Amino acid sequence: MKPILVFLISLLTLHSSLRAADGPNVLFIAIDDQNDWIGCMDSHPMVKTPNIDRLAARGTLMANAHCQAPLCNPSRTSLMVGLRPSTTGIHGLRPWFRDVPQWADLVSLPQHFADNGYQTYSNGKIYHSVRTQPASEPNPEFQNWGSRGGVGSRPPAKLIPATPFGNHPLMDWGVWPDNNDDSTKGDYDVASQAIRMIEEMPKGKPFFLAAGFFLPHVPCYATQKWFDLYPDDESILPEMPEGDRLDTPRSSWWIHWSLPEPRKRWLDENDQQVNLVRSYLASTSFVDDQIGRILDALEAAGYADNTIVVLWSDHGYHLGEKSITGKNTLWRNSTRVPLIFAGPGVTAGQTSSKPAELLDIYPTLVELCGLPKLDHLEGLSLAPQLRNARAPRDRPAITSHNQGNYSIVTEEWRYIHYVDGEEELYDIVNDPREWNNVAAENPERLAELRKWIPKVDNGPVAGSGARVLTYYDRQPVWEGKPIGKDDPIPHDNK
Repeated sequence: MKPILVFLISLLTLHSSLRAADGPNVLFIAIDDQNDWIGCMDSHPMVKTPNIDRLAARGTLMANAHCQAPLCNPSRTSLMVGLRPSTTGIHGLRPWFRDVPQWADLVSLPQHFADNGYQTYSNGKIYHSVRTQPASEPNPEFQNWGSRGGVGSRPPAKLIPATPFGNHPLMDWGVWPDNNDDSTKGDYDVASQAIRMIEEMPKGKPFFLAAGFFLPHVPCYATQKWFDLYPDDESILPEMPEGDRLDTPRSSWWIHWSLPEPRKRWLDENDQQVNLVRSYLASTSFVDDQIGRILDALEAAGYADNTIVVLWSDHGYHLGEKSITGKNTLWRNSTRVPLIFAGPGVTAGQTSSKPAELLDIYPTLVELCGLPKLDHLEGLSLAPQLRNARAPRDRPAITSHNQGNYSIVTEEWRYIHYVDGEEELYDIVNDPREWNNVAAENPERLAELRKWIPKVDNGPVAGSGARVLTYYDRQPVWEGKPIGKDDPIPHDNK
């Protein structure tokens, strides 16, 4: 029996290798905290992202794509394992999902590619905090690890005044380094190491190469040449009407009750609104340039025609809209993200308005690359829309932020449901910036969209922490501290 077993294992291995040898490569590009301020997404009129735009021109832009959670760890965990945060119970910045017994052996996206004959490589921020292989885990997330990425060079002291809520060291932005040298930045190293891997790629097997960029995550440091792309005045600011939150419920504040990111009041009082927006735009253009370097290297090495490129961001970011900065909301600013596919099996020059989710990336790549399907994936393949942008899509995009809080986005509407039962509704065709909550006037629409709230709604797993809201017996608790019925909303006084 032993020789027969060895023969069967060898046959399966050979079959996997032959299947992989015919498959396309994958270039997997992640950007941290990148909202929809991308040129091809027509959201900020001044933003300059020529390299992302050229990628979209040779592929398909999913222009109505949304994250699964407006926070790094749950969003990236969901994308990489194919399950919703409401299924995994990963809602906060802790824990690492492999430390949860139920998910310790779950087959992740790069593992599935490795199991089917691909060489897998990682650079920078792909998972939330794992930048090298954890020694305690026998099954590698990636086979090869390159640059850790991150902030890179930092100034000797913060460039902005002390921020509220603890003056967190990441809350900083401005020109740095001041010598116009980008080479000391973590994201420059990510691109450089990805380029090296492309140039040295061994032949005979397809590759899955990931490059994760840290910017425009705070601290938003960029060199002067990127700042010079944008005027230093209020013309760069997004529209922020006064009183935009007056028609939203108190529970809309619970999900970002007390955070390191300063509120708009602090930006105004410290003359930082223009500086922050300009820093974010400069950082976005810098990252776009690093993406261009990788795309150029891919073409120079002769891989462009047989490589599927997918570009995504883990969630969006507020820059003063709704009176806040940061993510952690269920509005457009937090959930809408760039999602672009290009390469074999993808129609060039398309833009699709069909709702899409980051959760869909895993099954989409599986289908495009001809890998075996996995039963546990909760996303839907976008291959139909990548062939024909108008192909029907039967499901909206669903985002959650902690247990019981959801947004449901179709081509016409955004519905928001909070854990206490409060609701919002926005007509995103006529009110794309989501300034007017029309829930009270549309009870039938609310009932229709309410049906899409996931039936599985798991609370935080053991060990959860950092930006976790719970709600039991009508008592909201933010990061372990109860929120009283009459407690004032924290702004910039703590």
